[in-house]
Amino acid sequence: MRSRIKRLAGSAVLAAAVLASAAVSAEDKLVLQLKWVPQSQFAGYYVAQAKGFYKQVGLDVAIVPGGPAIAPSEVLARGGADVVVEWMPAALAAREKGAALVNIAQVFTRSGMMLTCRKETGVRSPADLKGRTLGVWFAGNEYPFLAWMSRLGLKFEGATPDVKILRQGFDVEPLLSKQADCISTMTYNEYWQVLASGLKRDSLVVFKYQDLGVATLEDGLYTTAAKLADPATADRLARFVAASLKGWNDAVKNRGAAVRTVLTADVARLQNASHQAHMLDEVAKLIHPGSKGLGYLDPAAYERTVATLLAGGSDPVISRKPDGAWTHAVWEAAQKYRK
Repeated sequence: MRSRIKRLAGSAVLAAAVLASAAVSAEDKLVLQLKWVPQSQFAGYYVAQAKGFYKQVGLDVAIVPGGPAIAPSEVLARGGADVVVEWMPAALAAREKGAALVNIAQVFTRSGMMLTCRKETGVRSPADLKGRTLGVWFAGNEYPFLAWMSRLGLKFEGATPDVKILRQGFDVEPLLSKQADCISTMTYNEYWQVLASGLKRDSLVVFKYQDLGVATLEDGLYTTAAKLADPATADRLARFVAASLKGWNDAVKNRGAAVRTVLTADVARLQNASHQAHMLDEVAKLIHPGSKGLGYLDPAAYERTVATLLAGGSDPVISRKPDGAWTHAVWEAAQKYRK
């Protein structure tokens, strides 16, 4: 009798193991391409992964780091990811070129982009930028800057440009070594690197895109129209959005734990915890749930971004208003998975 009970118990354990294995194998795979290297800018996704929020909705998510030479829009267009973190200017520019990118959720509602200059150069206002060397990121990050220059009426191409563009990499060295009068910085990242170098706040002049009326939406989630046309993929994306927003809520509320989670990512280990903590504090200022809730794209903010990109005179970032560039359907579907 006792041996029979043992056999039954063993069978039950084996059955449970088989069911558990089936559950794991049944998880839908999804690839998320980040816009930059692992850091607190993406804390919500790392927290969602570390705390099992993706697994709770039946997803096995691979988070792929980005970098200065990686354009998420291009990765998505060629099928290298299911969803990407991208800035709207790059997504809309890619869409106009034929890549049918669609915004399915908007995490950042304010812009963190700035141009940071040494005060000693004599730059005090945007009118002083003419004749200067300015550090600019590319791989899609240049579009907000180019739209701003066009609005100022400053030429950045041709034989006699009004401003000289210096392609900027990972670091802030062009400003420190005086290769550039001004460089691109984010409120949550490079600006703190400049201060950490020893330069004082009162030795700098900062132009915030948000304050200048040239802000465009950053760090939204994008997929393709083709993926949205497949019901199963659309459902997978809705589950991803639900779990990611849960991760962001957790990251903002529990910042110390979120920073420790981010620091487990290989590249982020090269940066100290203090920097990552500063970053998450600043990122939190860019995330406002609004009346509808976190991740809901405000149509008015979308229209302001489009207007900024169209206002480029003879050389706008986009030449016409996009059609079908965003949807609330995925965000709305995600609400049933949020717990």
